[in-house]
Amino acid sequence: MTPATPAAMTPGGAAVGLTVVVPAYNEEERLAPSLDAIRAHLDSLDAGAADDWELIVVDDGSADDTVAVIEAAAAEEPRIRLLRTPANRGKGHAVRTGVLASRGRRVLVTDADLATPIEELALLQRRLDEGAAAAVGSRALPGSRISVRQNPLRVALGRLGSGLIRAAAVPGIRDTQCGFKLFDGDKVRAAFADSRLDGWSYDVEILRHFHQQNWEVAEVPVRWAHQPGSKVRPLAYPAVLADLVRLRARSVRPAGLLVGLLYLGFAFFLYRGLWGDADGGGYLTDSGSDQRQWEWFFAVTADNVAHLRDPLFTDLQNFPLGVNLMANTAMLGLSVPLTPVTLAFGPQVTWSIVLTGGLAATALSWYWLLARRFVRSRWAAALGGAFCAFAPPMVSHGTAHPNFAVLFMMPLIVDRMLRLCEGRRTGRDGAVLGLFLAYQIFLGEEVLLLAMTGCGLFALGYALAAPDVARAVARPLLRGLGVAALVCVPLVAYPLLWQFHGAQSYRSVLHGQVGNNPMALLEFATRSLAGDPKVAASLSLNRTEENAFFGWPLVVVAVAIVVRLRDQPRVRALGFTALAAAVLSLGQNIPLLGTDRTLPGPWRLLAKVPFYESVIESRVAMVCVPALGILLALACDRLAVKRLRNERESSRRLLGWAGLAAALVPLVPTPYPTAGHAPAPAFVTEGTWRQYVRPGHSLVPVPVPGPEDTTALGWQVQAGLGFAFPGGYFNGPWGPDRIGIYGPEQRPTAELLRKVRETGKAPAIGDRERSAFRKDLAFWRADALVLAHQDHELPLRETVTRLTGRQPQWTGDTWVWDVHAMAEDGPRDGMTTG
Repeated sequence: MTPATPAAMTPGGAAVGLTVVVPAYNEEERLAPSLDAIRAHLDSLDAGAADDWELIVVDDGSADDTVAVIEAAAAEEPRIRLLRTPANRGKGHAVRTGVLASRGRRVLVTDADLATPIEELALLQRRLDEGAAAAVGSRALPGSRISVRQNPLRVALGRLGSGLIRAAAVPGIRDTQCGFKLFDGDKVRAAFADSRLDGWSYDVEILRHFHQQNWEVAEVPVRWAHQPGSKVRPLAYPAVLADLVRLRARSVRPAGLLVGLLYLGFAFFLYRGLWGDADGGGYLTDSGSDQRQWEWFFAVTADNVAHLRDPLFTDLQNFPLGVNLMANTAMLGLSVPLTPVTLAFGPQVTWSIVLTGGLAATALSWYWLLARRFVRSRWAAALGGAFCAFAPPMVSHGTAHPNFAVLFMMPLIVDRMLRLCEGRRTGRDGAVLGLFLAYQIFLGEEVLLLAMTGCGLFALGYALAAPDVARAVARPLLRGLGVAALVCVPLVAYPLLWQFHGAQSYRSVLHGQVGNNPMALLEFATRSLAGDPKVAASLSLNRTEENAFFGWPLVVVAVAIVVRLRDQPRVRALGFTALAAAVLSLGQNIPLLGTDRTLPGPWRLLAKVPFYESVIESRVAMVCVPALGILLALACDRLAVKRLRNERESSRRLLGWAGLAAALVPLVPTPYPTAGHAPAPAFVTEGTWRQYVRPGHSLVPVPVPGPEDTTALGWQVQAGLGFAFPGGYFNGPWGPDRIGIYGPEQRPTAELLRKVRETGKAPAIGDRERSAFRKDLAFWRADALVLAHQDHELPLRETVTRLTGRQPQWTGDTWVWDVHAMAEDGPRDGMTTG
């Protein structure tokens, strides 16, 4: 299809004021009155201008006498033109044929049945007079007047289709299918020259073209009456859905597709150890106990969904008290929809998908936001997106904390907030933002709190940099945030109520003061190309909490970018955001380097604030990641698109590229090391445990599971979650104030066995220990205790034997004390007392 030529140079003569295009297929019965009505109305508007309009009727391979009707009308009126297609190609093809042959400065497309009377043309013309590029008739606006309605099924299908069309292709237009549309002639010819759809969805494609070109489309309420003889059949609806898929596929830019594949490939490179043994053997060695905990979360969520149980709670750990899953990092927003994957392939595959796909999706989401809002160069956006997903803090949390690494919703939330600042559709954008926030709550609440903190810092920085702009956007932003709250709160009210007041809920997490060392901002992370594990370990809590480590070259380059682009308020605001977040991340007491003294940090202002009191303050440095990523993209964009005027500017550009390379190459992450999963004993995998544990009772691993030993979580998963056990690795309440701690509130027997494992010595056992042991067994509803091969196995076996007064049974690879059978037999004489 060749591009449309200017109207004045089209074959067939000079331009006219208005072209009316009518597609026709088997319309012999109702076409003649429609053509008469159109002609009469246009004549009444002409005021003697004989050539100021034309009427093009396109026959789409009709099998009746439609052509004869058109020819008869054309014989009476030379301004009526007949165009024919040899076979029925579809309404879209017919309209395209007529529009590309048109000469009008404006082009009206109307259906042959005139369901919208031609007299409504004046309403559409008025909107084009006011500056719109297109005006479309609408049956969905408050001022629309519908005299004869379609049957209820068609109305319902139409509304559903309109919603899908708005979401997938044409945001903001409530009725894209009304067959009465007026366009600017040159613009609509350009749009149809680029169009491909021949079916019923052609107008969606055209309106999408206008939307992409930022040409204003006005929606106008009109009169409309359903006419019998509609050509829309039931199969048209799935055809429209297929066309929407084609439109979305066409809208994918090759550069964007390539960038997405590069992100995904790099994520696979980092997690290649997981995928090399995705059948259960790949375990991230730096994750400590966290990977096993996450696999357990995925398995339990899938099991709850499959059996229609409450996904917010389980008693498989910490039996019989249970675990509040909403108060833990179960990531229900992913673990629930990935239930089929978990059930079919196991939680280790789900873990691998979440990490690999999540990091790639996060990078792609930031790329989309940067290309849409900040930069012109796609490769500048690609660089910024890569940094936002693969920066050192992200890679650190990618070891064990997907709730802090899988952040693909954040750019979508930021984009929607920026839309609110524009003040165009605050109601709709606020509602969408509310849905986004609700979903993010089910992905990770702490990271959402940090993101909103970062947005607040940026807003403050922008208000200082451009107060007039800040005042102008404040009202629509606040109004949209209010709408977002009205949408979000009802959706998350019950889960949050359960999280903070349900079974096993807690107030705040007890973690102490964990601020960043100032040097951590300048050094390199363990998994960075230039990283030194010993240096990183001396400046961080552990390898999963290397929350800074940006390296001194990047800090220098970021300062240079802010200074060089300081004329832009957004750059000054981003610099302020990064600096403020870095200072906050230092915690309540900032150490003075080279001394044993500290200075009070600004985090003291937030340390006692609800929700912030549970935040590990060093994590606030993660707010620096998107701020630095956007600054890097802006700098790269400036270098990529600025025209060179002299040799001096060429040298500056080379210096700029060299600076970016020096800052980023040392931060390139290296693959995560992996090891094999510890195999579960045959007692578990072969189902021998079923001989000992009754429904509603528990199996007690020795020692009792805790955050430092999560082996039993893997046993439970491999046993199909068939048995419960006390203890475990989760967040739960402790003490009368219900302070949040990691793991269960220790009972005497669990504490006793923990000390034996740590010291390797079996203690003396007396009546007090046995009494506490019997109470603990009763509380746990224990049927059996089991001891697998491990360090200090002998003192553990001696201790439990002294507590029970019975020798254990050897089941092949596991020691078992059948305490349920012992209770039925009663105590024996001669119990060893140590």
